[in-house]
Amino acid sequence: MAEENNGAAQEAKPVAMKIVNQYIRDLSFENVAAQKNLGGDLKPEVNVQVNLDAAKKSENGYEVALKLNVSAKSDEQAVFLLEIDYAGLFQIENIPEDQLHPFLMIECPRMMFPFVRRIARDVTADGGFPPLNIDNIDFMQLYRSELMRRQQAAAEQAPTN
Repeated sequence: MAEENNGAAQEAKPVAMKIVNQYIRDLSFENVAAQKNLGGDLKPEVNVQVNLDAAKKSENGYEVALKLNVSAKSDEQAVFLLEIDYAGLFQIENIPEDQLHPFLMIECPRMMFPFVRRIARDVTADGGFPPLNIDNIDFMQLYRSELMRRQQAAAEQAPTN
């Protein structure tokens, strides 16, 4: 029996993730309605765009950036613009190399998103608008969509014989 145990695969260590730090890298809010003296009862349409990025900073350290671009328009006129570049430093251990990229682009932003949402809410309220409550973002679906977009772009660029 000892030989069977020696040949058995060792148990994989559990994935360990620690948030080392979170911070605003850049923040911009422009109240276009006030600058252009757009009075009245504005009911803007809000458009939210999300971008993600990750970079290795040390052996097990990674910086993940979540960027939100929020634009609000009413009758084709800009009402406000909000840009948030929010980053987190993560210490990640015991994750297989093939699972690292999805982990960085799904799990890390999921951990940071409540903080970014609160910042967006507070900034828009402080800017004179009703607090903006951004809906939850499905980072897994966002990741899958980006993979599909890249695959389609690669297929279109591939030479045909």
